[in-house]
Amino acid sequence: MGTSGTLELPARQRPDPVEGTRKGIARSGPGTGARMTGMSQLKHRLQSDLTEAIRGRDEITSATLRMALTSIRSAEVAGPAARELSDEEVLVVLGKEAKKRREAATAFGDAGRTAQAERELAELAVLDGYLPQQLPDDELARLVAAAITDVAASGVRGMAAMGKVMKAVQPQVAGRAEGGRIAAEVRRQLAAG
Repeated sequence: MGTSGTLELPARQRPDPVEGTRKGIARSGPGTGARMTGMSQLKHRLQSDLTEAIRGRDEITSATLRMALTSIRSAEVAGPAARELSDEEVLVVLGKEAKKRREAATAFGDAGRTAQAERELAELAVLDGYLPQQLPDDELARLVAAAITDVAASGVRGMAAMGKVMKAVQPQVAGRAEGGRIAAEVRRQLAAG
């Protein structure tokens, strides 16, 4: 018994594994969910920027970066085994999130909900800061024209070539143009040509 008349419990011999992870100490070994170490530079930058946004009390930026990091973590655990995403895979996730914001802003704007549309556009602006610069229309048109020429050389012409042209162009633009924008340009050139 202690001096105050209360029962003193012996000190713990081992640290609580749950408490250890709260303090940033990762458990290791099979089945313990040990943390992965090969974090992509872009994900690290997102986390650092989130910390700064929280310190600066920037609500839009912090909410947007939290959402983006949650989407990245979801993508990391999707599939048969958890894994770290590469910078390219993180860009794909951010591109999908940007597309969601763009579509939501349009939907809110069409419904007359300007406050929500403005918030979506503000979130989109935050995400755009992490995405590569979008491909100019003239360069996209040039890439599509070259792909159409290559596919036509293999004997496929007209709208039947759409899938093959898309397949040829997609790796060349890699995150610098949305699929819908590419498809529209391919359709335009195939219809004209």
